[in-house]
Amino acid sequence: MNADSTALSLTALDSGRLTVDAAEQVVGATGVCSIPFPAFLIEHRDGLVLFDTGLSPRAYDDPDGYFAGRMHLASGFTADKRIDRQLAALGYSCGDIAHVVLSHCHSDHAGDLHRFSHARLYVGPGELDWARTPSPAGAPYIKWHEQLEPALGYDWTTVDTPRHDLLGDGSIIVLHTPGHTPGHLSLQVTLPTRTVVLTADAAHLREGVDRLVPASTDDDPALAVESLRMLRGLEAGGAELWVAHDPGDWERYGALQRLT
Repeated sequence: MNADSTALSLTALDSGRLTVDAAEQVVGATGVCSIPFPAFLIEHRDGLVLFDTGLSPRAYDDPDGYFAGRMHLASGFTADKRIDRQLAALGYSCGDIAHVVLSHCHSDHAGDLHRFSHARLYVGPGELDWARTPSPAGAPYIKWHEQLEPALGYDWTTVDTPRHDLLGDGSIIVLHTPGHTPGHLSLQVTLPTRTVVLTADAAHLREGVDRLVPASTDDDPALAVESLRMLRGLEAGGAELWVAHDPGDWERYGALQRLT
């Protein structure tokens, strides 16, 4: 690959894990799974790109309060996992982030938006309007007044095409993958030695991709299956899928491992 048309690196930020029913992640799945909540840092010659912002800082500063009766199902929600501290461990500050791509408005992806008021933010079509009055499937996962309403005055760009070349060199492509939410976005990152597609919640577990089965929390299950089909096509074309909440993908790629 031409080094001038690739990103430099991709690093996952570890936001802790929560044990949930697998059927919440893929309709018809059985048992439980311990799902991660990563955000992703992409280093590029033209600036740093963050994909999602993780959970609210309250999850790390006061996990007992944040998770209430579910604390026994949570692990790894320690103060050093706050996104500002993970960036600091990599030698960066929140102020160094030039671009933030928000996969969607659920609170485990938009929880720390307030740290990036200086950056250019990207959101899918109709996503913010939907989050203001979400569907019953999405409402439990939206914290409008706490996380989203205060960010409305930030520098937002709506990605209203199926594919958007973020920096103009083909290295980071924003993909519209609706279904989980109307404006859901995934991210294709071309690195010097590989191409990785960060699915976010277009796929929750690898099983959903393999079986083309949506999640119980998807806003539009039929659209979600079409997005899964598109992701499978990218994988068949040689891209690697990183299914964000999949424990197996988390073990395969891992936290703070710099992919190049």
